[in-house]
Amino acid sequence: MENQHFNTEITFNATPQQVFQAVNQVRQWWSENITGDTDRLHGEFSYRYQDVHHCRIRITEWVPNEKVVWHVVDNYFNFTGDPREWTGTNIIFELSEKDGKTHLQFTHQGLVPSYECFQVCHDAWTHYIQGSLAALVRTGQGSPTPKAAEATPSEALSANPAPAEHATTSIWHRLLIETPVETIYNALTTQEGLAGWWTPTTHAEPVVGSTSRFTFADYVKEMKVEELIPYSHVKWRCITGFADWIGTTITFTLEPRSNGSLLFLRHEGWAAYTPDLASCTYDWGMFLRSLKFLCETGKGLPYPHQYE
Repeated sequence: MENQHFNTEITFNATPQQVFQAVNQVRQWWSENITGDTDRLHGEFSYRYQDVHHCRIRITEWVPNEKVVWHVVDNYFNFTGDPREWTGTNIIFELSEKDGKTHLQFTHQGLVPSYECFQVCHDAWTHYIQGSLAALVRTGQGSPTPKAAEATPSEALSANPAPAEHATTSIWHRLLIETPVETIYNALTTQEGLAGWWTPTTHAEPVVGSTSRFTFADYVKEMKVEELIPYSHVKWRCITGFADWIGTTITFTLEPRSNGSLLFLRHEGWAAYTPDLASCTYDWGMFLRSLKFLCETGKGLPYPHQYE
């Protein structure tokens, strides 16, 4: 049973002191929404991600430059049958030095495959440890959940509902992607991610007010980034493209699930039900399939391979 606990490991070209310091700067690699003491024995802190996940953690072991143990005192998930999964588990960071490098062994003791949340937590911890914490150690800059991520997915969905009388002039899609919301959000906002599932000729940055440019052979679409709520909501407005596209809005909304994430796409504002809208409905389905492949396997089917 012991080796069923989630664990991941990584080696750094850094001293144990540097890695230990980064581990305890929890707001710089996990979430800026953490409150409380994260850097002392018996310290307690709370983690919260919207209304999806929140927990209270106590530091029960603290050996400078060698080991830190967090005990999960209480936990709540809104997407599992038992919302208290994680409660009573231990999150362990162990450091060892060899040949001038530092090895980090991360174990979430008690997070086992029988948990409903196991797969999504497996992928999320991998994202934060192998991605964000590793970047903090190596570059001084992690990628924690920012404080701006306050609105819930349900609020994002209902913020600008499509009037019923215009339902035929909107495109809606819903699909399950078996990866955490962090992975999908990065694929929807970064240049590398967008190039991996939509078109390789992409110029984009995850900044509200910026313009993303997507080239398909001799045809160009430009999207103004209007809204970004990290890990839950992305909204674009088309400013360059086919006449029917200009002025339309494209919204991606994410909801965590125990087996991954639900993605909702809405392409709204079409003037009329046209053959182009019908064609675009199918094309969005193919590109969302490409997005799913990218997030789940690491390889999408961007233009011109979306129909393969």
